[in-house]
Amino acid sequence: MGLATLERVMNVELRHLAAMAAIVEEGSFGRAAARLGYTQSTVSQQVAALEKAVGGPVFDRPGGPKPVRLTPLGSVVLDQGRELLAKADALADAVDRFKAGGGRIDIGTFQSVSNVILPSVVRRLRDDYPGCDIRLSEEEPEQPQIGDLDLLFYDGRIDGDVERLKLLDDPYLLVAGAGTFPEGPVPLERLDGEPMVAWPLTCDQPEMEQAVARSGARPRVVFRTAVNDTLLSMVRAGLGSAVLPWLAIHGADVPSDHRLRVHELQPSLPPREIYLHWRAGRTHSPLAGRAVEIAVAVAAELAPPPTGT
Repeated sequence: MGLATLERVMNVELRHLAAMAAIVEEGSFGRAAARLGYTQSTVSQQVAALEKAVGGPVFDRPGGPKPVRLTPLGSVVLDQGRELLAKADALADAVDRFKAGGGRIDIGTFQSVSNVILPSVVRRLRDDYPGCDIRLSEEEPEQPQIGDLDLLFYDGRIDGDVERLKLLDDPYLLVAGAGTFPEGPVPLERLDGEPMVAWPLTCDQPEMEQAVARSGARPRVVFRTAVNDTLLSMVRAGLGSAVLPWLAIHGADVPSDHRLRVHELQPSLPPREIYLHWRAGRTHSPLAGRAVEIAVAVAAELAPPPTGT
């Protein structure tokens, strides 16, 4: 394609092509103008601009009652123009769906949030935007990265070029077999030498265990696993007790299990902090923005119980 022709064709506007297509379909400038809501002179001006851009007439105008006809150049322009108009319609539809909350959202999560917070977030998002595409990935790496995720839940503040919003403090509680400890709060020092099952030393676990150690207690960790259900199964089996965040306990519905007891710790340990992260400076899609709003609301509704001091 010659440079001069390319420069002229770049002046073609979608409204010029829409006017041309309407004239062909209606058979006259006047009927096309009525359909488009323009004056006939406006439609004539749009066709004139189109002919200037493509470098020749696109219509033969016989005059009188006879319908206008496409020139050979007009047929070429209309064939290509209809493809552009179809793509413009598809673009407009995609923009409308995006603004209405359509499209895809990728969310990184971890076990406790997946069990307790995300089900409500997903349900409410789907209620608000039935056509949305929600993708979840669950990992608990020591150094999490946002990557291509729109949002990332994590129990702590992650490094990097991110923004974050604290959702809640997640207090640590003691889960033990029924009868292992007297009812009510358990002094931290009482855990000294006690058999315990625990998470691996990732995420917030090292800080929690160091806080227990600073209290003067040295529990005996006899088993580690990252699966909450497995930890609780071992507590039921009598292998040991577990210090777990409230979200993990709440998600497993531990209080309803007659074989287990949940105790506050005295003094209480520093709570785990749950954050929602996203890339710094990124403009949220309507879907992601709504997901943040829902996550904040769900976290506020959870209201973990206060721990004793």
